Amino acid sequence: MSLSPQFLDELRARTTLSTLIAKSVKLQKAGREFRACCPFHNEKSPSFYVNDEKGFYHCFGCGAHGDAIRWMTDQGGLAFMDAVKELAATASMEVPAADPRARERAEQSLGLIEAMAAAARWFEEQLAGIEGAAARAYLDQRGISESQRRAFGIGYAPDSRGKLKAALGQFGNDLLVEAGMLISVEGKDPYDRFRGRLMIPIRDQRSRVIAFGGRILGDGEPKYLNSPDTPLFDKGRTLFNIDRASPAARKANRLIVVEGYMDVIALDRAGIQESVAPLGTALTEGQLERMWRMAELPILCFDGDGAGQKAAIRAAHRALPMIAPGRTLRFVTLPQGQDPDDLVRAGGKAAVDRLLEAPEPLVERLWKHEIASAPLDTPEARAGLRRRLSELVATIGDASVRDQYGQEFRRRFDEIFSTPPRQQNFGRQKFERGRPGRPGKWTPPLLPASSQARAIGGSGIDLAMTRAILSGLIRYPDIIQNHAEEIGALAISDQKLDRLRSRLISAAFDEPHLECDSLRAILANAGLGTVMETILGTNGLAFSFLRSNADSERARRDLAAVIATLASRPELDAALAAVTEQLKIVTDDATLAEQERLRAARDEAERVLIELIRGESDLG
Repeated sequence: MSLSPQFLDELRARTTLSTLIAKSVKLQKAGREFRACCPFHNEKSPSFYVNDEKGFYHCFGCGAHGDAIRWMTDQGGLAFMDAVKELAATASMEVPAADPRARERAEQSLGLIEAMAAAARWFEEQLAGIEGAAARAYLDQRGISESQRRAFGIGYAPDSRGKLKAALGQFGNDLLVEAGMLISVEGKDPYDRFRGRLMIPIRDQRSRVIAFGGRILGDGEPKYLNSPDTPLFDKGRTLFNIDRASPAARKANRLIVVEGYMDVIALDRAGIQESVAPLGTALTEGQLERMWRMAELPILCFDGDGAGQKAAIRAAHRALPMIAPGRTLRFVTLPQGQDPDDLVRAGGKAAVDRLLEAPEPLVERLWKHEIASAPLDTPEARAGLRRRLSELVATIGDASVRDQYGQEFRRRFDEIFSTPPRQQNFGRQKFERGRPGRPGKWTPPLLPASSQARAIGGSGIDLAMTRAILSGLIRYPDIIQNHAEEIGALAISDQKLDRLRSRLISAAFDEPHLECDSLRAILANAGLGTVMETILGTNGLAFSFLRSNADSERARRDLAAVIATLASRPELDAALAAVTEQLKIVTDDATLAEQERLRAARDEAERVLIELIRGESDLG
């Protein structure tokens, strides 16, 4: 049955999600939301939130996410249509009758699903029969137990062009061709696609067989043969073992991505069920999306050979446009010459867990690849590296992540290749030993800090400015988490305001979707109501974020800019003071240029701050 998006949207709108979930989960009110211990994984403190206004639930622990229909299917175990019918009955809505074309498509899909299930059963029977002896011997050699064979539905396709066709004759050749089980060649009778192969079913998230992977037992090519794309099977959007890995990933709070079927089965033998594999191709955008629904930080565990590392970097590049705060990839590399089966045989689950203890971040994998991809002993080569890094950063879709990657790559590049200012010998010079791929770096000795430098930041920002910033944060608490480090760095001399600042930061991390009304209640309950009302009162500064009629996007942007500017000023002023003090000892062009650069940066920060104070900013 095909249901219109309009009907499903109306059904969701008429369903109060918190009421539905509260039937089986004890919910607590948290501002405009409800929270509870997650029903999808074991936890001691609540990280499961229900938002009636937006119509979804989300667990910040295991990543479980969905609407009312998803709740009924995932938690209630209902089929999609059964979930819709039950919700519709509660909402006094009538489920539309199916149109003839939708019914025809549904019946066709049903026939394909039945045919694939019948094929899976037949392959299992052949594995247990006389012709399956070689396949059973291979499974014994790989250490794949009888229970694993049943769990994965492993079977065997006899080396015959027509045995499967004859066994499933009731479905008809046309349907079996469409299911990918037979090959049709013009002018010839259709014949079996899989012959003389170990058969591994590929299942969808509802554990229905939608395709097969066949591994050849002897010599021959291809070593692995997958079903073609069919109405049931889209190779680029499917992951092997997704049905078993989804609940396991939520429980283990991790998802492991390996290269192939046998890698998944090897990890399962060690008791690690939270693994999936692509189907003979590089990871696609659709597969990445499915991975991120199961875990925010999937771990790619590929072989240490050239092919495995190429696959890993291709996945890294493909993921870049899609990464976001809290959504990325991590990497581990298997020892050279080993696959997961070798690792499990050698050390069991403990060996795998040790490998997965410290996965490599995406930024590190990209950096190492670019550093190692070409010699860097000439200016032209280093310019090429900088350009490649810039091109990678430009592909990142999320602006905040793109900015962070740009800063990180610049920092790493400058750390290795920037030339320090020429100095006189003020004492012993230090030389840092290099590492492979990273040359050594000379560092000038630190000069004693002047009294001027030591005084920087001592008095903190003035009272009016402090009140303005804290007032803005109360009005726009959603920016606190992303700027917590800078907010914490502000030099606030007033003890009550400093206490208020600390409570703002902790509240933002306690409540993931903190809003102004909820925050005001939290501050009042913490005994900070009087201080809060004082700073929310009149203020002589014209910041956009203090105006009741301000554009919210501009207000947030200006508030973040003020915080960043004030947080950076003490370090900037201290650096300028140190360079100025150094010039009293020796004068050279490089140090003068650095003083000029720091002065220009300070003046620019001052200009920006003045414009923000006057409400005249134009920081697009």
